[in-house]
Amino acid sequence: MDFSLFYFANDSRELDTDRYRLLLDGARFADRNGFTAVWTPERHFHSFGGLYPNPSVTGAAVATITERIQIRAGSVVAPLHNPLRIAEEWSVVDNLSGGRVGLSFASGWHAVDFALKPENYADRRQVLIDYTDQVRRLWRGEQVDVVDGTGAPQRVGVFPPPVQPELPVWITSAGGVETFRNAGRAGAGLLTHLLGQDLDELAGKIAEYRAASRENGSEGHVALMVHTFLGEDEDVVREQVRGPMCDYLRSSLGLLLGSQQGSARKVDPSKLRAKDVDFLVERAFDRYYDDGALLGTVDKAARVVERARAIDVDEIACLIDFGLPQRTVLAGLEQLNRLRELTSAPLAATT
Repeated sequence: MDFSLFYFANDSRELDTDRYRLLLDGARFADRNGFTAVWTPERHFHSFGGLYPNPSVTGAAVATITERIQIRAGSVVAPLHNPLRIAEEWSVVDNLSGGRVGLSFASGWHAVDFALKPENYADRRQVLIDYTDQVRRLWRGEQVDVVDGTGAPQRVGVFPPPVQPELPVWITSAGGVETFRNAGRAGAGLLTHLLGQDLDELAGKIAEYRAASRENGSEGHVALMVHTFLGEDEDVVREQVRGPMCDYLRSSLGLLLGSQQGSARKVDPSKLRAKDVDFLVERAFDRYYDDGALLGTVDKAARVVERARAIDVDEIACLIDFGLPQRTVLAGLEQLNRLRELTSAPLAATT
């Protein structure tokens, strides 16, 4: 099992300075200690995830302070951008990092985000497929047809050329099984999470993804994002994370309810009573803590890792910035590294 760090912070407005300390210090720790990757997201116009409007910018920062760890977007919302621009920006990061870039592409679902490109909202799922293919072809050095400012046809490619000849690609899915299949058919990896699905449900979807991947002659790669904080005492950790985790879930409620399959939101969180919101948040916290996250002790988390391994997950992307103080999170990385070493030891012993 590979382990990586994943960031998607609820923008902490009380931090007027040093807002990216956790990202940068966490990346340094991960780079020194054998973690696989650092993922940063794309999020617009909302405090939830608001530290991360452009993963190529944060990826460039990580590239300059690390030596070996993979630098990944989790995710690029492809329909909000011109594929040429995506390929250009990330080629720069690939050069800065010496060839350590990887991108997960998402279709997006939050309508306000599409203020950047409203014409792509209705067909965003198809646009995702088309743009992902275009970025991959541009990365390989191909050119595309465009019209310049005078209306004349031109053919253009990307500069600087990237270091990696082939761009490592994932597709992000909130749980829709057809997206899992599409990722496999595209020969891409899969990035998913446990917001709105549990491990048992996920197992069947991963099987569908693997079957579609094998049609292209590959096994694919599954990265699973989970909320993560580990300590030495189960009861202490539960109380440490309860408040921040509930606040995180409450702040993201609109996004979570809006991530249901289909284009129409099934529940409008603004119409829920306060006690209903509290009930949903408390229920979600109990489920995540007990069975859907790496929260608690190393021994408890190791059982979750083994369950994930059993359903064919390749990598756990540990979301660490859900509201605990930065110093507390950084100290907890030592326990996370213990988990990484513990769960990789049986595999190491057989090689």
